[in-house]
Amino acid sequence: MYKEVTPENYVEGPFMLKRKGKYYFMWSEGGWGGPNYSVAYAISDSPFGPFKRVGKILQQDPDVATGAGHHSVIKGKGRDEYYIVYHRRPLGDTGRDHRVTCIDRLYFEKDGTIRPVKMTFEGVKARRLK
Repeated sequence: MYKEVTPENYVEGPFMLKRKGKYYFMWSEGGWGGPNYSVAYAISDSPFGPFKRVGKILQQDPDVATGAGHHSVIKGKGRDEYYIVYHRRPLGDTGRDHRVTCIDRLYFEKDGTIRPVKMTFEGVKARRLK
């Protein structure tokens, strides 16, 4: 027995997190080697749905990289602080399987939606865990 929750445009990389009583279901869509590869998400009150698609939170930035997707999210210890870990293709790189792993901050708006991720070259600053 199973519950079908596959969203429209789903390609790969499902991930779900729970924050403040809401379930965030995320996935990659588009072709991973192309400019339309991205991460989209939907929100529900239940891990079984129904999920309401909100939109894309990570996509290529022509000044930083292409092929951004296939991600995971980690939560800061004891804080309402989240990070997105994903892969992307450096600008000008045409190697079929060349991808780099990146980590950037994931921010939530007051209404619970996720702010689109701003890809950076720096990633996040290192800090000591307590």
